[in-house]
Formats: sequence, structure tokens, C-alpha cells
Amino acid sequence: MNLLRILDLGAVPPVRSQSVYHAVAHGMTPETPDTVILVSPSDPYVCIGFHQELEKEVDLEYCRRNNLPVFRREVGGGAVYLDSGQLFVQWVFRPGRLPVDLNRRFELYVRPLVETYHAFGIDAYYRPINDIHVGGKKIGGTGAALMGNAEVVVGSLMFTFDKRTMASVLKVSSEKMRDKIFESLEQYMTTMEDQLGSLPGRESVKKAYLEDCARILGVQLVSGVWTEKEETLACEWDKRLGSEDWLSQRGGLRKSGVKIHEDVRVVEGAFKAPGGLIRVTARLSDGLIDDITLSGDFTLFPSAALNGLELAARGARAETGPLASAFEAAYRALAIEAPGVSPQDFVCAVRNAVES
Repeated sequence: MNLLRILDLGAVPPVRSQSVYHAVAHGMTPETPDTVILVSPSDPYVCIGFHQELEKEVDLEYCRRNNLPVFRREVGGGAVYLDSGQLFVQWVFRPGRLPVDLNRRFELYVRPLVETYHAFGIDAYYRPINDIHVGGKKIGGTGAALMGNAEVVVGSLMFTFDKRTMASVLKVSSEKMRDKIFESLEQYMTTMEDQLGSLPGRESVKKAYLEDCARILGVQLVSGVWTEKEETLACEWDKRLGSEDWLSQRGGLRKSGVKIHEDVRVVEGAFKAPGGLIRVTARLSDGLIDDITLSGDFTLFPSAALNGLELAARGARAETGPLASAFEAAYRALAIEAPGVSPQDFVCAVRNAVES
């Protein structure tokens, strides 16, 4: 029977709750066992997805005023406020140990989470592409990435969630919009506390979850050891995840040295695909895409392929046909997988920007 290493790290500093799975993934060797990490942050923070632009997603002034650090993870998805009310469940597996199809991978990851909720009387279920719902309300989402030599899937068990602060940390156009976000979170998001009226013991939840993992995956659980190599890598990732360079890597339009004149304009737009929001900032020169930045809260494999999509679009005429050809060619050449996000969705996002 295969062994599954369990790292129950308890409460750790905010950045370490993200850096641990980065360290295990980037330090993985053929001898490293598949690993499940259980961890919670000791204090609140904000975390953005790998493909997002920081200043477009997060109210940085609010975060500064409220001493909320901001980090960027190497997993896709959206900006989120996190605190000790969530128990993070992070899978770091060797290549080939999880289903190749991303929908099946998410479904497998979600199964023990759903069955754990069932054990405590919460009627949770998997909602494709990568969410967990209870009676139409979301009680958790998941994210995935190929990191280092590992396949990573992350999510959480939602004990509590501060919906008001979540609405406050997001960058929005008006306070009216912020109020609408809070109302929507209240209406369409739930937690164990909301469902049960009180909280089950965290250790009992962990025990149930790990038993479900062992049964569903057909593995033997082994209490793991955090290695010196992983600690060294985690310290490096502690510094990187909140560094200015790392946080701003998707930010700003990269200049190519072309002079701006009356036939050149910069446009912005967005498109909501089934798999997430796509944002576009582009510079147009005589109807051609001279430069472009793509970002959003979608999941994309491989993570670096977003740059390939940008390169494919540069030089293309900003019309549906040429854009579709460019994005479809990039999907094929880079073997891109993006659950719920097709080449046509990127076309729609660019066209929305052009027509704005």
C-alpha cells in the first residue's frame, strides 16, 4: 500500500501557511512521499492568485490601515481574505499520482472534504469545476498548479469566514459595489458555524478528514517529518511571496519602446468565463495589438503559459478571427489546460477591451 505523509503544522505565521506547500513542491524528489499538509494562519492576511494584478484586485490602503499583509501564491484563483477560521488542506503529490484530467483531479481532491462535512451533519457536495456547495451556497473552493516537481491541489475546511472583511479588502469602484459584494457573500457563502450553529472540535474534524483521505486514496497514513531542506526552502518562499517584485509581477503594461501617438491607444476590459474572470490591458497600434497583459482569477496549466498567450496575441489584428487563430495556436503549442476557460474566452476579453 502507498504511504501518504501527513504534516499537521497547526497554527503558523500568515506567510508560512502559504510557503509550506511551495517548499514541499519545489523541494520534491523521486524519494519524497506524497504529502498532505494541514495548517492554519495564526493571524489574518490577504492572498492573491498567481495570474492576478495586485492593484486591480486588492484595496491596498485598507490592508495597510488594518495591518493585513498581502501575498501572492503560485496557484491560480482569486484574491481572498484568510484567517484562523479556515483549516488549509494542501496536497503535494508526485507527478502521475493524480488524475491527468483537471476536472477529475478536483473531484478526487474534494471527495474527502465533502465526506468530512457529511460526518458532521453538513450536506455538502462537489460543484464543478472546483467548488464545494451546501444548498446552493459555497463552503469552499480549490486551486491547482504544477509547482517544481510536484502536482499541487489546495483548499480548506471552512469553520468560519469573515465576510465583511473579505468585502473590504477587494478593490471596487464604489462603496455601493462593496455593499453588494457583502450582501452576495452573505447570501451565497456558508461555513460550518453557519450550518451547525456551533463549531465542532478541530482535532475531531482533522481525524475524520484524514480517515476519509486514507480510505478514498487507498493509502496508509504516516505522520511526517518537516525536513531541514523544506525549512530552508520555506524561509526562501517566506521572503518571496510578499516581496515587491513577486507581488507586482503581473502588474503594469510592459513597454516595448514603440512611440505613443494619435493612432495608438491603451484599452482595458474583462470577460467572465465559466472558469473565472479574464482581465485585459492592451496597447493598440493601427488596429494591431502592440502589447498586452492578461490576468485574472482562472486556473491555467502550465502556470507560465499566460506569457505564451500574451506573446501569441502581440502583432495580431484586434479582430475576432485573427485573435481566435492566435489563442488556439498557443493552446495547442503549449498544451494549455484551463478548466472553464477556452481560447474563445480570451478572444471575448480582448474584444471587450477594444470595444470599451
